[in-house]
Amino acid sequence: MLSIQQKHQFDGQGYLVLNTLFTPQQMNELKAAASSIVKKFDPDSTRAVFSTQDQTKTRDDYFLSSGDKVRCFFEEDAFDAHGQLKQAKSLSINKIGHALHVLDPVFKNFSHNDVITQLAFDLGLVKPQIHQSMYIFKQPKIGGVIRWHQDASYFYTDPISVITFWFAVEDATIQNGCLQVQTNGEKYPLIEQFKRYQDDSTELLKLSTKPWPQDKDALPLEVKQGSLVVFNGLLPHFSAPNLSDKSRHAYTLHMTCATSQYAQENWLQAKASPLY
Repeated sequence: MLSIQQKHQFDGQGYLVLNTLFTPQQMNELKAAASSIVKKFDPDSTRAVFSTQDQTKTRDDYFLSSGDKVRCFFEEDAFDAHGQLKQAKSLSINKIGHALHVLDPVFKNFSHNDVITQLAFDLGLVKPQIHQSMYIFKQPKIGGVIRWHQDASYFYTDPISVITFWFAVEDATIQNGCLQVQTNGEKYPLIEQFKRYQDDSTELLKLSTKPWPQDKDALPLEVKQGSLVVFNGLLPHFSAPNLSDKSRHAYTLHMTCATSQYAQENWLQAKASPLY
């Protein structure tokens, strides 16, 4: 499916943009399925917040035990000082994770379609397997910043093999917090590793003193609905907060080679799902 030039681009720059690869209908089906999950979600059942800024929040059992479940996580700014939602439930959820590709029929069918399978092979994944799926809302006005990071920090394998598939369910623009990536061609080492220990304590371990890229040097990946961005586990990337009045829905999959050794210290230890 990928041309030789596209494969070289991915190998050289660490990412590849495939514009409008999927139809609006396919994206709207994902959007409707996510909306259905949120409608059934009881907001009083948890106050779990997802944040990459404050790593202590990720120690919550609700998050750490979500690898084989479908759970909703709130935006950091969803609540007022009294712990009440400041806006409608549907506008307060940060993301749904992390086993949509296994437990929800719509997401399962999409995640295992022939196009994604062929792409995984073309990108060099050997016996590709899905570890995690997320539906990300990036809510209007309160969609939080996702700091600079590398996905291999959270899905460490030996050798490093994780590839992220990022699907634009809605248009992603600089105004609503699109992905931004490091683009100077410099190869980055793994800077951090997020470890989970046997007592379920966690640590974001610093592996390198190399600084993250500066925001001003990042390339915003503005893409239309149905586009796919794929990138390797060492590519530094981030997204700015969404201060606009438009959401930026996206769906993501994290895949690794079944032939690589998946670290026992990774936070997610749910059984991986073979892609094919």
